[in-house]
Amino acid sequence: METIVLGIGETLVRDDRHWASWANWLGVPAHTLSALVGAAVAQGRDATDALRVLRPDMDVDEAYLARAAAGRGEHLDESDLYPDVRPALAELRAAGVRVVVAGNGTVRAGELLRALDLPADLVVASDEWGVRKPDPAFFARVVEVAEAEPSATLYVGDHPADDLFPAAAAGLRTAHLRRGAYGHWWAEHPDVVGAADFRVNALTELVGLDPARPAFEDGGGAVGGGRPARVSYLRGL
Repeated sequence: METIVLGIGETLVRDDRHWASWANWLGVPAHTLSALVGAAVAQGRDATDALRVLRPDMDVDEAYLARAAAGRGEHLDESDLYPDVRPALAELRAAGVRVVVAGNGTVRAGELLRALDLPADLVVASDEWGVRKPDPAFFARVVEVAEAEPSATLYVGDHPADDLFPAAAAGLRTAHLRRGAYGHWWAEHPDVVGAADFRVNALTELVGLDPARPAFEDGGGAVGGGRPARVSYLRGL
């Protein structure tokens, strides 16, 4: 692979602070919101639907701005990164791979990520592009910034409907990461297994992946495979 592009939430960054802050803002126990997020994930729905269960009339974007205005906006620091992020990205760059971080996030999230000085060639959040996953336009931008052919670019993410399927549709190679609620719950779904060129348990498994190898599972859990002619999106199943 010439370029590896990674998502943000539950690929590089843990989401527990994100949901705990929303629970605090809404005045509910963090466990309550976490359970509702889990239910949304299991149904193939957007995780933010959990917020609308608690506050059916809430506009999530407006609530986000209200939190920021109250001094309770986004926060991101080193403790929010998964422990394999820095070593994996550093190894990839040392191997001559272009590393891009591009996932859903606010302009503020992009600023906070860049402030962490990750070993990456480019760090960008979707709101800075004005388009969010799974919109095909987002992956068109990914293809632009990859500076490599789609067949030589690997997109890595945990979310089948937001990451894996639209990246594959854009002609990118794909790696499904078994991480976070979506990554674990949907890991063995036939569409996910079929659509992923690779399935990994940690970002460090990305180092040295062989794009030409046949489908198999090694001792570390990394899997190489093919993709079906069509895949069904999980939302609405």
